[in-house]
Amino acid sequence: MSDKLNINEWAEEDRPREKMERLGAQALSDAELLAILVGSGSTKEDAVTLMKRILNDCKNNLNTLGKLTIRDLCEYNGVGPAKAITILAACELGKRRQMEKPEERPDLGTATRIYNHMHPKMQDLDTEEFWLLLMNQDYRLIKEQRIAHGGITEVAVDVRLLLKEALLCNATIMAVCHNHPSGSIRPSTSDDNLTKTIQQACNVMRIKFMDHVIITDGLYFSYHEAGKI
Repeated sequence: MSDKLNINEWAEEDRPREKMERLGAQALSDAELLAILVGSGSTKEDAVTLMKRILNDCKNNLNTLGKLTIRDLCEYNGVGPAKAITILAACELGKRRQMEKPEERPDLGTATRIYNHMHPKMQDLDTEEFWLLLMNQDYRLIKEQRIAHGGITEVAVDVRLLLKEALLCNATIMAVCHNHPSGSIRPSTSDDNLTKTIQQACNVMRIKFMDHVIITDGLYFSYHEAGKI
């Protein structure tokens, strides 16, 4: 009888998938990351041990691993063509990522920039949409998300959802915007009340509420520029 434990018999904190979910990908070794990709080892060794053995033969160098062929990898017990292809595909993706330039996040540090960014999405809408813009401390966009849509004259917004998304994205700055299909940039009483509620909630959570921008086709209203935030 084999003394080998399958990965699903390991303590949960030691399993690669659970470890990655708990601590993030950076906490895993190369062998653990590769083990997640191949899924299983052989009857003699688990996936992590198998990957450690392969990497050891490559002097623990991922570049060397990527130079192996499918046939080379299939020499290892527990590695068939499907696993070999998966390993080499991962190495190729790593190489291609290294060649890519980091994605340029737009700077939304002013109402005009928010308007220019959102106007193409909202200029032709015949109902209101409410969007959330989450930024880092340099006003670079982390995430944009449509939160609500529906009415011609107003739309319902759950402020708790705004804060939840901000916290999940580790955003330090928040802005919101919505359109007025009527073409009027004048904020309504409900717009004012919503803006005040969002600002109060952001103050509690120590998130900077930068602006609420009302967008029409050609014009915008900024609560910040109007001195209302």
